[in-house]
Amino acid sequence: MPWPEKKPPELDAAEKKTIGKGVFRKCDGCGDTLPSDAFAANYEVCPQCGRHHKLGAAAWRQLFLDAGSLDEWDAHLEPTDPLEFVDGRTYPDRVASAQKSSRAKEAVEIGRARIDGRPVGWGAFLFAFMGGSMGSVVGEKLTRLFERSTVERLPVVLLQASGGARMQEGILSLMQMAKTVAALNRLKDAGLPFISVLLHPTTGGVAASYALLGDVNLAEPGATIGFAGPRVIEQTIRQKLPAGFQRSEFLLAHGMIDRIVSRLEMKREVSLILGHFCGRADEHANGTPP
Repeated sequence: MPWPEKKPPELDAAEKKTIGKGVFRKCDGCGDTLPSDAFAANYEVCPQCGRHHKLGAAAWRQLFLDAGSLDEWDAHLEPTDPLEFVDGRTYPDRVASAQKSSRAKEAVEIGRARIDGRPVGWGAFLFAFMGGSMGSVVGEKLTRLFERSTVERLPVVLLQASGGARMQEGILSLMQMAKTVAALNRLKDAGLPFISVLLHPTTGGVAASYALLGDVNLAEPGATIGFAGPRVIEQTIRQKLPAGFQRSEFLLAHGMIDRIVSRLEMKREVSLILGHFCGRADEHANGTPP
């Protein structure tokens, strides 16, 4: 009598999809599969090849800010629907979905924080919110960041990760380009530094306005930085673009940014630059303006 055939237990489709889900991650750079905890512990930088993956706003606060603490400004602001825009879904519906998935009311957070004891005006884009796109509220919050930092005599550190202007707000989103640049110029006229940190990706109207106007422009390795996409540019100028076009390494070689800095070294680099601009951190330990 033959032995019964041994078969592994059958799993239904739902079980097959959930086993191991979230436990391991594949690096977009080297292709190695590593425990998800290894990426999280290294702030989403691959321990094997150094590839930088997207990092959420909460993790950026933990990486950059003293005690991960942010005194947030204008967190109540959220978009309306001035154009009653519909592109298969209504704009309010898209905003509601983005707010639920990102747990934020808009695509940027701003506030007052400390970096190695030094008070700063802080801003960070949330790419998870509609691709970090800049609409009226994002433009208003950035303007308030520059203006309030001017009043409080704070240097500004701002992290960009954006697909550009928000199409659902049309010309109103494009107006934010001039608005933010004007507010930034008032900060500079007051003699206060602006440190611009360019993450992947920094594109469209954000790249074309204030993002590359930092007193120092820093970028992460391999970040895409530019206005229009390479395919659009090639079709417009009818020329083949060079390899690595719009990557941070290409921009550094052509004088568009000042330094490429690993995420794991970014806080130390920014703190050093602020020290050159503003003096020793202990001089501002009690909140004294720089």
